[in-house]
Amino acid sequence: MASESSFDVVSKVDTQEVSNALNQAQKELSQRYDFKGIGAEVDFSGEKILMKANSEERVKAVLDVFQSKLVKRGISLKSLDSGEPYASGKEYRIEASIKEGIAQDQAKKINKLIRDEGPKGVKSTIQGDELRVTSKSRDDLQATMSLLKESDVDVDLQFVNYR
Repeated sequence: MASESSFDVVSKVDTQEVSNALNQAQKELSQRYDFKGIGAEVDFSGEKILMKANSEERVKAVLDVFQSKLVKRGISLKSLDSGEPYASGKEYRIEASIKEGIAQDQAKKINKLIRDEGPKGVKSTIQGDELRVTSKSRDDLQATMSLLKESDVDVDLQFVNYR
């Protein structure tokens, strides 16, 4: 009898890379001429990333600089959950956070996608904030991985523990 093969679908972000991207964005904001004297800054406070500037357009430009640094460090923008600009006193702010783990509703969507469009012998179960996908055939697991890579889910997916 053939043994079961499996892999886990997770959504994890390297916090060190996020920190590096944040430092690079801070450095660029302090050096660029178009950001001089407008109070543009990006800070990390616990769970939230706070971007500030003196106008709505400028704070969106700060967000754009930070997003470009994340992409250069290999972090998907699907992991960044940024809000809309809002006024706070004389400055505008945007709050953002880094999403880790697969939310329950997203896990159910991925589970349904595997069940409906994946190969027949593949089973998937939700385990906390990740999914375990099992099958007797490794080829079916490979096909499931490519199906998930091509699908349009709002989560940055990684595949780990492939055995």
